[in-house]
Amino acid sequence: MLLASIPSPHSGTIDIGPLTIHMYGLMLLLAIAAAIWLTGVRWVARGGDWDLVLRVAVWGVAFGIIGARAYHDITSWNQVTSPKWKGIFAVWQGGLGVWGGILLGGLAGAVVVRRSGARIRDFMDAVAPGLLLAQGIGRWGNWFNQELYGKPTSLPWGLKVDAAHRQPGYEQYSTFHPTFLYEFLYDLIGVAALLLLDRRIRFRPPALFSLYVSIYTLGRFFEELIRIDPAHHFAGLRLNAWVSIVVFCISTTFFIWWQFVRDSGTEEGEPSRRAAPEGPAMAIPKGRVRPSR
Repeated sequence: MLLASIPSPHSGTIDIGPLTIHMYGLMLLLAIAAAIWLTGVRWVARGGDWDLVLRVAVWGVAFGIIGARAYHDITSWNQVTSPKWKGIFAVWQGGLGVWGGILLGGLAGAVVVRRSGARIRDFMDAVAPGLLLAQGIGRWGNWFNQELYGKPTSLPWGLKVDAAHRQPGYEQYSTFHPTFLYEFLYDLIGVAALLLLDRRIRFRPPALFSLYVSIYTLGRFFEELIRIDPAHHFAGLRLNAWVSIVVFCISTTFFIWWQFVRDSGTEEGEPSRRAAPEGPAMAIPKGRVRPSR
C-alpha cells in the first residue's frame, strides 16, 4: 500500500520576469561552489592558498563540463535533441557524463597545478571529498528534470513522475525509485567517510583520491542496476555499470598497492606528508606548525 511519495517539480525552470532560471544549471552551480569551498578549506589547511584553488576551478570546471557533455553525446547520441548541431550543447536539458567530466576536468586542473609548482598528487587528495560532494548536489538537477530515476516502486519514498516524463513501457506506473536521492545520500556518507579517514590515517597522495573513485564507482554500480533510462547494454549490464566495474577495479588495486604494498617508508627525494611539500603554493608560513594527524 502506498503511504506517501516524493513529489516532482512540474517544471525544471523558474521564470523571474524576463529571466528564466534552469534549475539543472543552478544545481550545477551550487555543486561547483560547494566543491570549491571544501577544496579551498582543505588546501589552505595544508599550507596552500586560495588563488590556486580558484584557478583550478575556472579551468577544471570549464573543461569538465565540456568533457561531461561530450561523454553523454558520444554514449547517448540517440538522446541528443534535434537539430543535433544544437542539441549537443543543450546542457540545461540534462545529460552530463561524470566520467568525461572528471577525466577532462582533472587533466585541465592538473596542468594548472603543475604550472604553479605544487604537486599534483597533493592537490588530488585535497579535492577528492569536494568532488564527491559536488556529484551528490548535482544530482538534484535530475529531480527538477524528472530524469534518470529507477524502476517502479511502491515504497513510501517512491518518486512521483509526471506521465509526460515516464519511460516507454512504464506509463502505467506513477512512482519510481528516486535514484537522485540515493546517490545524494550515498555521496554525503562517502564525503564524511573520506574526511574522517583523512584525519585518522596518513595517506600517501593520491591514495585518498583513488579511494574516492572506488567509493563512488561502488555506489554507481548498484545505482545502474535499478535505473531504467535508455542506455547501451553489454552482457545484460548497462554501459555505465561496466565502466564502474572497470574503474573500481583499477582504483581499488592502485589504492591497495600505493598505500599498503609499496615501501611504507618515505621514498628518497619524496617529502613525507608531515613535512612541508614542494612548491611555493604549499609553503607553510613561518612560525606555523602543522598539527599532527
